[in-house]
Amino acid sequence: MRPLLVPFFISHQGCPHRCVFCNQVRVAGPEGALPTRTQLLHRIDEYRMGAPARRLEVAFYGGTFTALPRRDQEALLLPLQPLLAGGILQSVRISTRPDAIDPDTARFLKAHGVATVELGVQSLDSGVLLLSGRGHGSAEVEISVATLKEAGIEVGIQLMPGLPNDTPETSLATLRQALALQPAFLRIYPTLVIDGTELARRYREGSYQPMTLTQAVTLCKEMLVLAGQAGIPVVRFGLQPTSELDSPGVVLAGPYHPAFGQLVESELCFDRMCALLEDVPAGSVVTFGAPAGRVSDLVGQRRGNLQRLAARYGVTATVREDAALSPDLISLQWGELTRHACLFESYPRH
Repeated sequence: MRPLLVPFFISHQGCPHRCVFCNQVRVAGPEGALPTRTQLLHRIDEYRMGAPARRLEVAFYGGTFTALPRRDQEALLLPLQPLLAGGILQSVRISTRPDAIDPDTARFLKAHGVATVELGVQSLDSGVLLLSGRGHGSAEVEISVATLKEAGIEVGIQLMPGLPNDTPETSLATLRQALALQPAFLRIYPTLVIDGTELARRYREGSYQPMTLTQAVTLCKEMLVLAGQAGIPVVRFGLQPTSELDSPGVVLAGPYHPAFGQLVESELCFDRMCALLEDVPAGSVVTFGAPAGRVSDLVGQRRGNLQRLAARYGVTATVREDAALSPDLISLQWGELTRHACLFESYPRH
């Protein structure tokens, strides 16, 4: 069983500067002092009492953990050591920048129970990185991934398609480079225009245009296929909805949707369902099989996939869960005929 995550948001703490897209306060909540030892232990205790049978993992999100002064990193990590030693905490994860990792830092993290580091890579295109104000290039990404792996730390990579000067082609090229580094997982966050950022100023003056929701879903679907073919999971698409993010006037533009990940998964499933229906005559009654947990992806939001299939192919379709299917397979039952399609294989587009 996966550990239960105990999140702590340290918005902007340690960040050497502001990237053009970033306003952590608007996304995750007010910026303030780092949590104290008492606050850390109290929240962990709350999660522990709420799920006594689960092991826990503390996560420090937002900010740049390894750019904090070492004394601040120790103040956050040292109170966790008895809990790690006692098995109450399984591990710790942090997020940071690629240029804030070196061998000494990696060894320090490993010695203090950090098992996973999520790197805010965003892009591996030099022009995109420059116009986004990241302050580093792609070389730092490669070095930091290698350094963390050498220390025995799992690495996750966060990407942001749709940044200034980015295109679908450069986003896919970035993804291929990221996959070549063999991270343990990916998070993909299409760029949003958040109030109070440099990107918001550029958007208002007309020099930056974000992706539409349809464009972002289409691109992320392609990214999901490439990641699936490489055997690397995408653990999240799109920002986690928060009360701050959902407040009026925070997201000015861009492909924000509270269930963005399901839109991507559903669109991929729709493509594969279409491939299975290629020569099925209109008027047929068909049943699609979905692996555990994927029924809603095949059905689509508000039954949208089934309605589109009826309009395009003239079929009446239902979806049932089939626990025998592997997570990357779906099936079609039409009379005595059964067909299968892999979500991550390439099929003709529809």
